[in-house]
Amino acid sequence: MENNTSVKLQAAASTQVLRKRQSPKRKKSKPKEQVQKPKVEIQETVSPEYDSSEIEQHANVLFKPNEGPQTEFLAAAEREVLYGGSAGGGKSYAMLADPLRYMGHPQFSGLLLRHTTEELRELIFKSQELYPKIWPGIKWSERKMQWTAPSGARLWMSYLDRDDDVLRYQGLAFSWIGFDELTQWATPYAWNYMRSRLRSTAPDLPIFMRATTNPGGRGHHWVKKMFIDPSPYNRAFDATDSETGEVLRYPAGHSKAGKSLFKRRFIPARLSDNPYLSEAGDYEAMLLSLPEQQRRQLLEGDWDIKEGAAFTEFDRRVHVVEPYRIPSNWVKFRACDYGYGSFSAVVWFAVSPSEQLVVYRELYVSKVLATDLADMILDLEAEDGNIKYGVLDSSLWHKRGDTGPSLAEQMISRGCRWRPSDRSRGSRVAGKNEIHRRLQIDEFTEEPRLVFFDTCTNLTAQLPSIPLDKKNPEDIDTKSEDHLYDALRYGIMSRPRFSIFDYDPMGRPGGGMQVADSTFGY
Repeated sequence: MENNTSVKLQAAASTQVLRKRQSPKRKKSKPKEQVQKPKVEIQETVSPEYDSSEIEQHANVLFKPNEGPQTEFLAAAEREVLYGGSAGGGKSYAMLADPLRYMGHPQFSGLLLRHTTEELRELIFKSQELYPKIWPGIKWSERKMQWTAPSGARLWMSYLDRDDDVLRYQGLAFSWIGFDELTQWATPYAWNYMRSRLRSTAPDLPIFMRATTNPGGRGHHWVKKMFIDPSPYNRAFDATDSETGEVLRYPAGHSKAGKSLFKRRFIPARLSDNPYLSEAGDYEAMLLSLPEQQRRQLLEGDWDIKEGAAFTEFDRRVHVVEPYRIPSNWVKFRACDYGYGSFSAVVWFAVSPSEQLVVYRELYVSKVLATDLADMILDLEAEDGNIKYGVLDSSLWHKRGDTGPSLAEQMISRGCRWRPSDRSRGSRVAGKNEIHRRLQIDEFTEEPRLVFFDTCTNLTAQLPSIPLDKKNPEDIDTKSEDHLYDALRYGIMSRPRFSIFDYDPMGRPGGGMQVADSTFGY
């Protein structure tokens, strides 16, 4: 929708219409034909089931959202929503249109932020082109940087350059707050603080935080961790802490104790969503000319690509799939990297007849004893049927004293059997190279040799973010968060195969892990 001066505005969403109030200052003697009525109907609430045909009947429509992500953004009901991805997808116009649905409410107070005044000026110019056509009588104050509708509703447009700038809003309250180009903020401090300014005393006025952005920028990491990593695209999810990744819940003693505080959602944007730019092809040609990293971020909206990343082959659209039922005759196994002080990571695999590896489950926990982890694993496997074998970090067979079993033996004694991982010389680099190979598309099956269920959110978030070791580019930087990567590597280096000889003609699993030791297994 961007770069189109004759755009139409059509606010998305539910059933109850807030019509513009006539200004109380209007003189009764004013000729009737000079009294302008609003040229759009602004919707009070939002609904994922919004049908654009419901508003087609209204005359003088000035903005109509593009079908797809732009409409979904305007209809989103979650408390915090990020609309992001490729450049030119119509994000800025969607951000400007979103608060207009509430400008007929006298108690509405909104705030739209950019990082600097220079960046803010572009939004102001667009709003000055659009807003007076939507709400005749709406006034812009350059001194206050504020739009005021005839109803009394207000929308401030301001900047927030430094973290200390949030203090300008101390004591203020807004029912709607928008951040345009969110990754321009280096830390989540401003976003988290402004959440404290979000409130409304009007029961019919919802409270929302909205953001738009492209991948990349100084805040890429924290935005990705907050909005991209916790859930598959375009699905509502429980809001999580930006540092710990834990779900934000009401505290003990609260009437809603244990329940999540609110929902978030990420809506991906693509250039193809905006016919006004994509059909001509000139803008796409410009994006295609960019270096690979910038091209994948700005044209493809790829959140997983970053400078210095070890696995640039990873493409969420190719390697992440929706879960499906694993056939009973597929070989299943698991791999584990254990750590009490940091994290323990367990990854479950299935091997297809074409020997594609399917990672169908993950477990990522901290501060868990080895025996307790074994119990958790067995509980998760209760519905899996036969697990052919398990691979565990070989260091866990080391004795921690003169007496007593090793950590591996403790886990095996609980019924969770393992064999040691490959720790031979050069196995780390060999494992990394094998992951590279499996991420490639097989020339015969035309599918990648390694895929992940989209429920494995931690692994699919970590894998594309793992950096190369600057001193040894053949290996990854071991100082990064690599526990799930190590578990993945252990599993891949176990030489997994699909063999019809391991199963009877009826496809029922047979064999299983052969126990060499009657007590401890391997």
